[in-house]
Amino acid sequence: MDKEIKSRLRKWQEEKDKLRDRPVKFTTVSNLPVNDLYTPVDLEDFDYLRDLSLPGEYPYTRGVQRNMYRGRLWTMRQFAGFATARESNERYKFLLERGQTGLSVAFDMPTIMGFDSDHPRALGEVGRVGVAIDSLADMEVLFSGIPLDKVSTSMTINAPAAVIWAMYLATGEKQGVPPQKLTGTIQNDILKEYIAQKSWIFPPGPSMRLITDIFAFASRHVPKWNTVSISGYHIREAGSTAVQELAFTLADGFAYVEAGIAAGLKVDDFAPRLSFFFNSHADFFEEIAKYRAARRIWARRMKEKYGARDPRSLLLRFHTQTAGCSLTAQQPENNIVRTAFQALSAVLGGTQSLHTNSMDETLALPSEKAVQIALRTQQIIAHETGAANVIDPLAGSYFIESFTNKMEEEAEKYFAEIDRRGGVLAAIDQNFFQQEIADAAYIYQRAIDTKERIQVGVNEFVDQNETLDIELLKIDPQIEKNQVAGVKKLRETRDNILVREALENLRRAAAGTENLMPYILDAVKAYSTEGEIIQVLREVFGEYKEKPTF
Repeated sequence: MDKEIKSRLRKWQEEKDKLRDRPVKFTTVSNLPVNDLYTPVDLEDFDYLRDLSLPGEYPYTRGVQRNMYRGRLWTMRQFAGFATARESNERYKFLLERGQTGLSVAFDMPTIMGFDSDHPRALGEVGRVGVAIDSLADMEVLFSGIPLDKVSTSMTINAPAAVIWAMYLATGEKQGVPPQKLTGTIQNDILKEYIAQKSWIFPPGPSMRLITDIFAFASRHVPKWNTVSISGYHIREAGSTAVQELAFTLADGFAYVEAGIAAGLKVDDFAPRLSFFFNSHADFFEEIAKYRAARRIWARRMKEKYGARDPRSLLLRFHTQTAGCSLTAQQPENNIVRTAFQALSAVLGGTQSLHTNSMDETLALPSEKAVQIALRTQQIIAHETGAANVIDPLAGSYFIESFTNKMEEEAEKYFAEIDRRGGVLAAIDQNFFQQEIADAAYIYQRAIDTKERIQVGVNEFVDQNETLDIELLKIDPQIEKNQVAGVKKLRETRDNILVREALENLRRAAAGTENLMPYILDAVKAYSTEGEIIQVLREVFGEYKEKPTF
């Protein structure tokens, strides 16, 4: 390193230290210290070709495509779903008419947990936080008038992912769209459920079997489909730091790769269709560094440890959603600004698709006005800011490159600890991830409570005379009654002999070792309900119980 630079830096630091800084801790949202200045000294061991290279070239730090947004913009994919399939279908068409380029389905809690709408545990929850889907009949209505060969669909569903995906495949078939033409993503990330979101059904072993069955089935029949969206988003929403989100998400990804290999699949047969889902939180530069580090770590590990030879297996492609946990019920219009900066950091970090949260989501599911503002936020970034004109415009920044290295170094420490504990499943059983996230959430909240960290409108710049003056979306209680009546009528009018045969065939297959996707598809096409299919699997696989810790 140039001695003159170091000498000048020492003198500059001496003069700077005579000045008084603001009385705050200069750290990221994740509590990582931030230096007062970054220079070439922070990148003494930096090797351009090894650590950065060019966009679309290994290790993909600068992006997975050579031309990035100069070729095509990211997919604008607003997360939406509420009430019944009919109401959600109307919202999808509303968004598509206003320029959205992909669909993202939010399901209600009964659907997420594998219960039909008329199950006692579904009472009061039907259609509340997402759309209620009980059978293929609902899925057909959900996508009525929406050509599935022209729209990419993402579905946020995990424990019952195989069943919901089968319904989507069957809906495509009824539209005349062969599975080879379907594009989209099923979240299908059960490991992060055990770690953070807690909407599991089956124990880890059978859950991983369902996932690898989907890998194998998709590689043969649905080659354009992303079979898992390995999700850091919910890990971050549960309270993790950016480093924890990065490390735990990629560790889950490595676990899926190892499960696929253990199931007899070749890594290059399924790895190209693995995708990721990250949070974009409030710390602008930390988030950008996180995405860049994620691409580099994944590419190196896939090549060096797992022996991937297909370049597509090395590409970490990801969807981003702005941070719901950063939104505030106080002064909700401020959330528009928060979302815009978070969305911009995702774009500068090279995301492949993006959801922007609506200003009212701490209070209710988004209204049409709020969701349109959120979509317009993406469109303004894409077409007015110039951010999409240059590939990886922040590359070469001493701060960005240094922090990208820092994120990678900190993530590697976590990988070593997870390995020391016996891997991801063992660490889940030991409540390692859960405790790390809980500790991080406590530290963050304490910083808010003590005003060590300012949250505008919450602990500073508070409006004592604030009144809520935005229109909220309200779910009519009649929606639940209608959905319950619909599922009961379905059971009365379908061919129940065919249903019983399909469910019994599924039971036998689940007790054996066959790929379960063909049997689940048969059950779906016979109009078995989600709850009926899941109950068969519950009886064979059992249910997961989390080990308590104190």
